[in-house]
Amino acid sequence: MRRWSGNWQEVVRFADLLLAAADRDPDHEAVVFPGERVTYGDLAGRAMFAARSLAGLGLRAGGKVGILMPNCLEYVELLFGASLLGAVLVPINSRFAPRELGHVIRSGDLELVITSDMVVDHADYASRLREALPALRDAEAGATLRQHDAPALRAVVLLGAERQPGMLSAADFRGAAQRVDERQILLWHSRTAVRSPVLMMYTSGTTAVPKGCVMSHEAVVRTAVVAGRTRFELTSSDRMWDPLPMFHMSAILPLIGVFDAGATFMSMTHFEPGAALEMIDRERTTVSFATFPAITQALLNHPGYHPDRWHGIRLINNVAPPDTLLVMQQQMPHTTQISAYGCTECGGVVAFNESSDTLEQRTTTSGRPFDGIELEIRDIETGDRCPPGARGEIVVRGYNLFDGYYRDPELTAAAVDADGWFRTGDIGSLSADGRVSYLGRLKDMLKVGGENVAAVEIESYLGTHPAVSIAAVVGVPDPKYVEVAAAFIELRPGHRLTEAEVIDFCRGGLAAFKVPRHVRFVDEWPMSSTKIQKYRLQQDLARELEQTRLGAPLRTASAP
Repeated sequence: MRRWSGNWQEVVRFADLLLAAADRDPDHEAVVFPGERVTYGDLAGRAMFAARSLAGLGLRAGGKVGILMPNCLEYVELLFGASLLGAVLVPINSRFAPRELGHVIRSGDLELVITSDMVVDHADYASRLREALPALRDAEAGATLRQHDAPALRAVVLLGAERQPGMLSAADFRGAAQRVDERQILLWHSRTAVRSPVLMMYTSGTTAVPKGCVMSHEAVVRTAVVAGRTRFELTSSDRMWDPLPMFHMSAILPLIGVFDAGATFMSMTHFEPGAALEMIDRERTTVSFATFPAITQALLNHPGYHPDRWHGIRLINNVAPPDTLLVMQQQMPHTTQISAYGCTECGGVVAFNESSDTLEQRTTTSGRPFDGIELEIRDIETGDRCPPGARGEIVVRGYNLFDGYYRDPELTAAAVDADGWFRTGDIGSLSADGRVSYLGRLKDMLKVGGENVAAVEIESYLGTHPAVSIAAVVGVPDPKYVEVAAAFIELRPGHRLTEAEVIDFCRGGLAAFKVPRHVRFVDEWPMSSTKIQKYRLQQDLARELEQTRLGAPLRTASAP
């Protein structure tokens, strides 16, 4: 097993991983998609060309470029191309509605947005951007984007064969590379420090709108390299399959770990269980980063899966409740299943199980934090450090922490104390030997299929409906997504709504994973002295859903 030595010279910048791998073995496969594959040498050349194109459009060190597209080879090229410039890449959640896209572009001071004409799962990115940026609706809008829609925005680039008014084409993007040569890119890259920002990841947290988490090269790269070396024990012969979206840390971090090892990273533009099983077999997968039950269970429950099918997969990462992890492990007798704990603000991940952990440790804990990362459990009321086994809030400190919420020092100060401890808002416990267990959320936030969803964001949007007086959103258990949103609504006098109407309204302004799956109408709220007791709403609905699952009569939701 390779171990992180603690030598600061080993802490490299994002793009260095690709350049080093290309130097070591340029002909080794780096990235594989269905129907497309590229070696490290070729990918390094493509990333350099992408960097020249970005620079040719005016992007420089510290400038921000957003990517809104499905998983594809161009996404990987842009990730490393932006890093070569010392620019900050902003992976945009491809599920975001136009309202959310506009917020990210404006609040993040994005200078460029790169999108694609590929349509995946009926997602038309160009059309959504037109709704987010009204100036794009005018064929002559290119020169007025910055004035009317987003002050920092230079251009929107549409990759692919299609051309659309107001957007630069793929040919325009390629042509921009002629304005900057490779030597200039390498000079800019040499000036990039390991503590300079490389990513800005948007997370909902507990605010009404997503907020930008600024991540340094060290926070992202060192965390991923440690995970790859000490938990996954990756070597150049490994082939990791990861279908998760590249706007998520659960794709970016594994990609880094794979490149550090000189291994092969495999992904899909569109996840479909049958095609995924075929790819896993065909590409001789040795490590799977399926991660979420919605992915893993779709594979395990597919008619084509059988217990001997994954004989070659030595390790798989899954994050789920203990009972679910136990059942999934039983279905994969040849594969060791490990789990993780983390959040975006903590570099994506803080702790992983080791393959040598016992089954109980791998299903009830997420292992120990990485070397260099401190994790404590604090009493929710007093803030005192809790003894082993006691429940409290998880706090984290170390090189892996984000650099703050973009242009929001007050929110950053509220999240990180004077001693550098980040308050995660998660409830957990530590075993006597230092293994962390995640036990739920302290803050008013949901985790839907691995995506952070702020209850207040859904509540705020529901409050814009003319019939809604008060809305309270809670999370309830879900067999597929672990947790989903449920909305409790008090209507304005004289108004009526149905559950279907509320859900349709939310689909018009929220990403699909934020849309409530359950709606209940109330006349009277369970209250403390000043606040709605959400835990009572949550308990009652969870009990109702469980009774329905067991065959009790189904209660329909409608307006009073």
